[in-house]
Amino acid sequence: MSCPSTTLAVWAASWLAGSSSPDDVIDAVQAWAPMHLVGAADAEVSVQWDLPWPDPEDAGPVLLLRAVRQVSERDREASIALVLPAPGDVRGLPPGTAFAGAAVQAGEGVLVGAHGRAGIGIVPSVEGPDVLRWTVFPVPAIPVPAEQIGLGEAEYELRQAVREAADALASMRGGFAPGEDDPRARIARLLAEYAHHGYPGAIPDRALRIFDTADQVAAILTVAGDAGGRAQSAAGAAAREDTLRPLWSAVRAARLGAAGASMRAVLPRT
Repeated sequence: MSCPSTTLAVWAASWLAGSSSPDDVIDAVQAWAPMHLVGAADAEVSVQWDLPWPDPEDAGPVLLLRAVRQVSERDREASIALVLPAPGDVRGLPPGTAFAGAAVQAGEGVLVGAHGRAGIGIVPSVEGPDVLRWTVFPVPAIPVPAEQIGLGEAEYELRQAVREAADALASMRGGFAPGEDDPRARIARLLAEYAHHGYPGAIPDRALRIFDTADQVAAILTVAGDAGGRAQSAAGAAAREDTLRPLWSAVRAARLGAAGASMRAVLPRT
């Protein structure tokens, strides 16, 4: 699992479908940090969804589940959507909202609600080495999800990305400092961190393969980016960005496609 928002989205969908228990979701989200602070973005959200404000509460993921359940109960057509935005790539975000700005900054977020109607957006942010803060934002109109690539296309794109990411890492090997860990060891550690976070049992096998391959590419790109970050010239840094940007885009697209397929498998309206 690549980020807390993915964990919340796929496990919450599984829970709403009756395929997972609340404790399953709580355990999965809790694995990201020992302490989870949850709060509303403003007073209106606090009153509407019974969330703490202005100071968040150390109540763990329970408050998140309660908010998701309340939205789902108020609108039976409500769905859950994962967003993984990046600067210049804001597909799937409700424009002009505080949620959109926070999601871009975090690189992730979850939307809950029916398309075209009011709902909520949830964004996690790291507060410290052991603390994750979740902020619940108002979303006046849940946007139609951005078009997602199919699982077959995602697998093909990731196979290409694996080769290109490996080539990029090889070309940047000179950026590693003497005595620094072998890049393969660093990649293995990153993959171990991803593997620490599991998926609901109802997720299709093909989606799981895509998640795993996307994690492999992401680990290689992270290590390659660290090496390239030591480039001495602006031209070298720009070349590194040009090389890695489309590969990161492929990773995000594959993860979104796999997440969408996973949620549709357990919650057809998502």
